[in-house]
Amino acid sequence: MTAYLGVESSLTGRRWIGPGGEIERQAEAMAQTTGLPRALCQTLARLGVPAREAESYLSPTLRELLPDPRALRDMEAAAARLLRALERRERIALFADYDVDGGTSAALLIDWLRRMGASAPTLYIPDRIDEGYGPNAPAMRDLAARHDLILCVDCGTLSHEALAAATGADVVVLDHHLGGETLPPALAVVNPNRQDESGDLGHLCAAGVVFLTLVEAGRQLRATGRAGPDLMTLLDLVALATVADVAPLVGVNRAFVRQGLRVMAQRARPGLAALGDVARLDGPPAAYHLGFVLGPRINAGGRIGQADLGARLLATDDPSEARALALRLEALNEERRTVEAEVRAAALAQAEARGFDAPLVWAAGEGWHPGVVGIVASRLKEAANRPAVVIGLDGGEGKGSGRSVGGIDLGHAVQRLAREGLLLKGGGHRMAAGLTVARDRLEEAMAALSDLLARQGAGAGGPADLRLDGVLMPGAATVELVERIEAAGPFGAGAPAPRHVFPDCRIVFARVLGEAHLKLRADDGLGATLDVIGFGAAEGPLGAALLNHGGGRFHLAGRVEINHWGGRQAVQLRLEDAARAG
Repeated sequence: MTAYLGVESSLTGRRWIGPGGEIERQAEAMAQTTGLPRALCQTLARLGVPAREAESYLSPTLRELLPDPRALRDMEAAAARLLRALERRERIALFADYDVDGGTSAALLIDWLRRMGASAPTLYIPDRIDEGYGPNAPAMRDLAARHDLILCVDCGTLSHEALAAATGADVVVLDHHLGGETLPPALAVVNPNRQDESGDLGHLCAAGVVFLTLVEAGRQLRATGRAGPDLMTLLDLVALATVADVAPLVGVNRAFVRQGLRVMAQRARPGLAALGDVARLDGPPAAYHLGFVLGPRINAGGRIGQADLGARLLATDDPSEARALALRLEALNEERRTVEAEVRAAALAQAEARGFDAPLVWAAGEGWHPGVVGIVASRLKEAANRPAVVIGLDGGEGKGSGRSVGGIDLGHAVQRLAREGLLLKGGGHRMAAGLTVARDRLEEAMAALSDLLARQGAGAGGPADLRLDGVLMPGAATVELVERIEAAGPFGAGAPAPRHVFPDCRIVFARVLGEAHLKLRADDGLGATLDVIGFGAAEGPLGAALLNHGGGRFHLAGRVEINHWGGRQAVQLRLEDAARAG
């Protein structure tokens, strides 16, 4: 395959790959038949959208995309049991995971129960270090002694022993993690990734499953002449979980996120409004903010602080409490960054020494904080374009997290090794997984995991490939065009954001912002200019070449976006790479 624009090795050492000839032909035909901008058609063609479906794809609606909740096994029984607990004023407990998906799932139920006039449920989120992921027998036994119904959200599908300990209470599991050959002893297990499910809804996160449960509860209420709350106002939470949990942005997930961002922009939820203020968001939220601004702050409590802080923030209706919780999470997030930086540096050095060309990139270290190993795994994945696992060792065991790339089901491979005994524990979903391994079997387990992932095709793509959707010129990159391209989103897992290259540009302004960010202005020689921001790019080879450009010309590659500043909008390029032109 010929390198795009002839770039075999960019300033960051990557080979540029452009859209294939078939994608270009489809985009040209779509532009002619629909009248849509060529740049938008290139994105739609790359996403596999036929020309006849382009208009409907650009306007996803829940009315068209929301599945029938009853398509999921145990759904009717789960919703009926929740309504019965309301009618009888039973004591309800929520056992939730400590990440964003678990916190939002719990907040969805707390908000819905409050609107239904129920007493506040008991919220239980396990400590990441002391208890680990998922239900444990002591906690479930204690909750069952004091409650009539326990809802396990974003966890529970593999917790046979723990759920068996919940004697005296009914247990309902609302989850999305891969199921085993048998189900745990629960009244209902609603999970699109049960082995006896079709898999059609396997892209849902746990909050999506909870939302469908509330949709079914609303249907059952209407059947008896009653009405439930307006569920559309809860979609801000579903959108946040969908993006932060790296759920594929396909099907109904696109509608969840699109509508949820509109709800979030209204700032009606005190917790999200307070967190946005603390994070200094100065424009309408986008999918990027959910995944990289709000999500990490909500996660900070579960990573290195108090596990239930995020869920409490999302569930509160008190602005004063929301402000206090948001400030606490902001402080914890800063602390998390410090811890993460130390682990990241050590893990990168170890992984580079081991090599980035294997199907699996992994690192393990003594005392690495279990709250940051998942984030560091994401950094390794991005650096190598491979699935990555990072493990913190403590005593005779190591606890780790993994992150995957498109097309590679990491959760399935991890769960298989757990069944075979190479891992002490393991589970997850396609894009993320958690595991516990005996120290003396670490090398053996990672070799086996690498082999399983290789069979799925991991490692086939080069880490130095940068895929581009096409060429744009500064004069054509208007706010209106970027808005049209963004209509093909939201972008994220399963639907990567388009990446364009601005060719043969001259740098007319370059400086460093803060400690490591690169700010540029470029022109095309035809009178049009382009603002460019390169986050964290100033210290590497990319920054060195562009800051010392010497009047040379460059191809600039990245993602076009709208920058909101001082009440005005302007197009900027979020720089990812560059190459010398000519």
